[in-house]
Amino acid sequence: MTATLPTPATDTATSAAPVDIDHYIAGHIDARAAATRADVYNPATGQITGRVAMATTDDVEVAVVAAATAFPAWSATPAHIRARILFRFRDLVERDSDRLAAIITAEHGKVHSDAKGEVTRGLEVVEFACGIPQQLKGEFSENVGRAVDGVTFRQPLGVVAGISPFNFPAMVPMWMFPVALACGNTFVMKPSEKDPTLSVELARLLTEAGLPDGVFNVVHGDKVAVDALLTHDDVEAISFVGSTPIAEYIHTTASAQGKRVQALGGAKNHMVIMPDADLDQAVSALMGAAYGSAGERCMAISVAVPVGEDTANALRERLVIALATLKVGPGTDPEVEMGPLVTGVHRDKVASYIDIGVEEGAELVVDGRQSTPKDVGEGFFIGGTLFDHVTPSMRIYLEEIFGPVLSIVRAESFGDALQLVNDHEFGNGTAIFTADGNTARTYLAQVKAGMVGINVPIPVPMAFHSFGGWKRSLFGDHHIHGPEGVRFYTRNKTATTRWPNDTQVRTDFSMPTHE
Repeated sequence: MTATLPTPATDTATSAAPVDIDHYIAGHIDARAAATRADVYNPATGQITGRVAMATTDDVEVAVVAAATAFPAWSATPAHIRARILFRFRDLVERDSDRLAAIITAEHGKVHSDAKGEVTRGLEVVEFACGIPQQLKGEFSENVGRAVDGVTFRQPLGVVAGISPFNFPAMVPMWMFPVALACGNTFVMKPSEKDPTLSVELARLLTEAGLPDGVFNVVHGDKVAVDALLTHDDVEAISFVGSTPIAEYIHTTASAQGKRVQALGGAKNHMVIMPDADLDQAVSALMGAAYGSAGERCMAISVAVPVGEDTANALRERLVIALATLKVGPGTDPEVEMGPLVTGVHRDKVASYIDIGVEEGAELVVDGRQSTPKDVGEGFFIGGTLFDHVTPSMRIYLEEIFGPVLSIVRAESFGDALQLVNDHEFGNGTAIFTADGNTARTYLAQVKAGMVGINVPIPVPMAFHSFGGWKRSLFGDHHIHGPEGVRFYTRNKTATTRWPNDTQVRTDFSMPTHE
C-alpha cells in the first residue's frame, strides 16, 4: 500500500524521502512497475514529497477492463444496497476527515480549515447520492390504451470516467463518482498528477466500505491517460472540471467518439458592489472569495465591479487595509489565512500576469510578490494582489489567472456593470452586493451566468442542486451533481406493455394512437 504523504515540513534536512503513489485498480494498489513517474511537491516548502505513476494506454486499458468486468453485477445490485455502501463510505470519510484534509494541505497547499471544508462539501454530494432510490424512481401510467400500460425508468450507462483538477482533489472527484456509482455505473478516476494521493485514499475507503472490486478505479497521468479514456470504446461518458481550453478539447474529442460529456471550464467571476451595499460586508466577502485557497478556485471572485466613483474609492481603501493584515504562510499554521500556490510553474505564471497588468496600464495597488512570507524555504508563495483601473480590454481582465489577483473595474451605473458581466466570454458565477431587492431581482433575471449570489460571494449550490456555468464555462448539456448529475449518469427508457386476455390477433398497419 502507498503510504500517506507526510505533513509539510519546513526543515529540509529531516524531511522524509518521496513516496511512490500508484494506480488503484480492481480493489488494490497496482504494484506493477511504472514506466515513468512525475514529482509531487509540498507547495509550502518546494520539496518533492512523492513520485506519482504516469499511466500508459495499457494501464488505462487494465482499469477500464476492471470496471467493465464489474459493471454487470454492480448495475444489477438494487439501488438501496448501493446506497448502503455509500452510507458506510460517508461515515469513513467523516471519520478520516482530518487525515484527508492534511493530505490536501500537504499536496495542494491550502490551509487546513479550507481543506477540511472541501472534504465536507464533497460529503454533501455523497449524502445526496445515498438517497438514490428516491432519485431513480420511475413513472407509471396505467391504461394509456385499452389494457396498455406505460412505464418510464432510468438505467446506468456502463463504464464512466472522471478527470479532475488540482484545486479540489477531494471535492471535485466526490462531485462525480458518488452519483455515478449510486446510479449503477462503474468508474475510472483520473485525478490531477499535481495532488494525486487523495483519490487513492478515497478508493481505499470505498473498498473498506464494501464496494466490490473494480467498481471504482484510479489511474494517474497526463494527456496520455486522458486521451486513452476519451477514445476508449468501453467508456460511455466523461466528466471533467478544469480550464476552458482543455474542457473544449475534451468535449470535442469525446463527443466525436459518441460519448456523453459534461466538461466544466474556466471562469472570470464578477462581484458587483452597489452604492447602497454594506461595504464592510462586501470587503469581508471579497477577501475570502478572491484570496481564499490562493485564488485557485473556479468560483473565486477575480473582478470587483463597484458602481460609482465614491463606491470604488471606498472599496479600494478598505481592501488595501484588509490586505495589509492578510496572513500568508504554510497551510499547516492555524493562524495562516492563505497558503501557497500549487507548483512553482503556476506561481511563475501568476507572477507573469502581474507584470502584464502593469505593462497594460492597470494600477498595481498591492503587489503580492512583495509580501510573500519569510523563512519558508522554496515554497511557492505569492501574496494577495490588487489592481485598480482595470479595463475590459486588458488580459488580466479577459483571462483566467487562477491566483490571488483581484482586479477593480469601475462602472458608472448598474446597467454598465450588468453589461460588463454579460459581455465576458465566461459565465460561471457572479455576485451582487446591494440592499435593494429590485436591483438584486433585476440582476438575477438578466445576468448571463449559471450561478448567482445575492450578498453571497461564492454561490456554490448545495449538493441537491446542480453546479455549472454558462457560455464558455460549460461544454455539454448537463451540470454536475444534484438532479442533473443523475440524468447525466443514466439513460431514460420507456416501455409500453400489453398483456392480451384472449388469443385473437388482428394486424393493424396504421400509426398507433392508443385510442
